[in-house]
Amino acid sequence: MPRYSSLGGIALLLVALPLRGQDRPLPAVSQSLSLEDAVTLATQYSPTFRQTANDRGPAGWGLRNAYASFLPSFSVNGSMDYRGAGSQTFLTQEFIQPSATIGSGYSLSLFWQLSGQTLSQPALTKAQLNAADATVAGARINLRSQIVSQYLAVLQAQERVTLSDAQLKRNEEFLRLARARYEVGQTTVLDVRQAEVARGRSEVALLQERQNVTVEKLRLFQHMGVAAPEDPSVVSLSDTFPIVEPHGTLAELLASADDQNPDLNSLRALESSAAWGERAAKSEFLPSFTVQAGWSGFTQQFTNPSSAIVGAQENAQDRIDQCNYTNTVLVNPNAPQIDCSALAFTPAQEQAIRDANSVFPFSFRRNPFSARLSVSLPIFNQFDRELRVSQASTQADDAREAVRARALQVRTDVSQGYYGLLTAHRTIQIQENNRTAAREQLRLATERYRVGSGTFFELLDAQLTGQQAENDYVAAVYEYHRARASLEAAVGRPMQ
Repeated sequence: MPRYSSLGGIALLLVALPLRGQDRPLPAVSQSLSLEDAVTLATQYSPTFRQTANDRGPAGWGLRNAYASFLPSFSVNGSMDYRGAGSQTFLTQEFIQPSATIGSGYSLSLFWQLSGQTLSQPALTKAQLNAADATVAGARINLRSQIVSQYLAVLQAQERVTLSDAQLKRNEEFLRLARARYEVGQTTVLDVRQAEVARGRSEVALLQERQNVTVEKLRLFQHMGVAAPEDPSVVSLSDTFPIVEPHGTLAELLASADDQNPDLNSLRALESSAAWGERAAKSEFLPSFTVQAGWSGFTQQFTNPSSAIVGAQENAQDRIDQCNYTNTVLVNPNAPQIDCSALAFTPAQEQAIRDANSVFPFSFRRNPFSARLSVSLPIFNQFDRELRVSQASTQADDAREAVRARALQVRTDVSQGYYGLLTAHRTIQIQENNRTAAREQLRLATERYRVGSGTFFELLDAQLTGQQAENDYVAAVYEYHRARASLEAAVGRPMQ
């Protein structure tokens, strides 16, 4: 008869890991948003940064797994089975099972292995964890640089709104002045129409600059990873950025960047990880030791013990018949007879059979303990080890070259940023002088037009020059702030 078995685990390991809150609700942005608040929210909710930060979890568990590999693994298995009644033939022999049986079993297995891979894994995974930490640190600094840049973009857009609003007010004043002169016959209607056009253009420019502020705020909220309010104008930026003369030498900045640049440190950690990967690949040439041990037990029970009792009664009767035959045929008449009644099947024996049959499912009969120690030394495996060693060595060489290339790039970025910062600071001074001169030119052109010694075209030219000077000054100021933020990102720390 076919045998049907149902295997089930007796012990299940349930691991409950806390969720990282990827579905947590996004916070509401306060009406006054500082730069540090924006950076803090970005580190908590920026999707890109959180994707990078999530990589540290597996790296941390990889290190725990490497140390745990020095401990033996232990497993528990359990089973239950059923075999129906019937006959089974093996070669020329027929085996009859009068009753169906049910059974259960268990096994405890211990396995422990020590190899070169086991010895090298802790250092390898530690290097991988350091690489993950360095990557997260670099992502945090890069995120801060991105938030600072966008924060500055919003402030610059607001400055342009202020300039556009001032320009609109000046054009309105010019329009009133042109109308006043036209009413007294000192000019023509052409000046009035030109003033109206200039005012209209200022109104359009103001609307566009206000729209640009909204767009830049929306981008800031996007970089932060939070939902923008329905009306972004309710959120104001509270921080200001003073213009400070650059301090420190290029040599000091280069030294700091070589030690603190996040991307460079991340590549160095990856280089260490690749070096340990090479050592781990070479450790495959070492022998491995394996220890195995096992404990097991089983039960077997008739579903119908009456058949076993009937069989025992028949066997007892066969022994009695054999005993009587011996007394009758084989024993001399004058010799003492064998007591055949002692072979009779008793109620006590019947009860013993019933008690012995009541073992399912947990009255196990233990099997002998087993253990084995083995040593394996690989000799030839079609150059698989050599291939892995070559690949690991190539990765280690590539990682070293990547570090060298990044170090050169960092040196270039810091030098470029340093000279760019000096240029931006000097540009602010020049644009400040240009703005002062343009304001004076506009004042003189206005007075000349007011007293009738200048034309409206001269006034418009002075106005355009002044507006361009104001815009250039604002652009120079925020270009300086962006250059400073870019240099800080290249160095890897805020500048004093």
